[in-house]
Amino acid sequence: MASSTRLLSKSRQLYGSQVILRQDIVVPVRFFAKDAAPPPPPKSLKGDEMLKNVFSDVKKKFETAIGILRKEKITIDPDDTAAVSQYARVMKTIRDKAGLLSESQRIKTTIETETQDIPDARTYLLTLQEIRIKRGLIDELGAEAMMMDALEKVENEIKKPLMRNDKKGMALLLAEFDKINKKLGIRKEDLPKYEEELEVKIAKAQLQELKKDAIEAMETQKKREEFKGEQMPDVKSLDIRNFL
Repeated sequence: MASSTRLLSKSRQLYGSQVILRQDIVVPVRFFAKDAAPPPPPKSLKGDEMLKNVFSDVKKKFETAIGILRKEKITIDPDDTAAVSQYARVMKTIRDKAGLLSESQRIKTTIETETQDIPDARTYLLTLQEIRIKRGLIDELGAEAMMMDALEKVENEIKKPLMRNDKKGMALLLAEFDKINKKLGIRKEDLPKYEEELEVKIAKAQLQELKKDAIEAMETQKKREEFKGEQMPDVKSLDIRNFL
């Protein structure tokens, strides 16, 4: 009779690599990044050279990630706080070693890129909302509505649409935002803590997806004649290092 190990081995191609690919998350919105100057344009490169550099960079990052995952024990148990913390720590190590951005950094970069040419505050805030929705984030604090109300208040006061280059008008808006942050209990010095909480939520969501994928992969293999009668092992007992 085929063993559980054989069942898992046959399933490896269906889910083994997804530990470093999952990015589907639902997390609360805690803050929005402030404006930043756009990054300098890249140096001009020939097409073949550019593709070679991109491929080399991606290959290096991937190999770095796989190398770390082959050494670290990951328990696929999204309900175990210790397992989630360990997975989050491993993912942070991969980001640090491979030079990858955290979710907070990716959000900040997206905001900077997509809003750098927006002239008015209203379109800017609406664009932030679009970015949040596209990334699957939930504004559970109701911050967006408060920010739009603050903008309405400022525009009524200055009697015109607020432009982002209007220093006095933007100062009024930022003052209103400070009131909102105070009301919601959000402090600038706590941003690192919010970022850490975000990464833990991401880790938990990724482990949930890994668990789901692993179960689906084993169930798919179990339908094959050679595996009928096999007992599926507990997902928590899996060692991802055996599938990389």
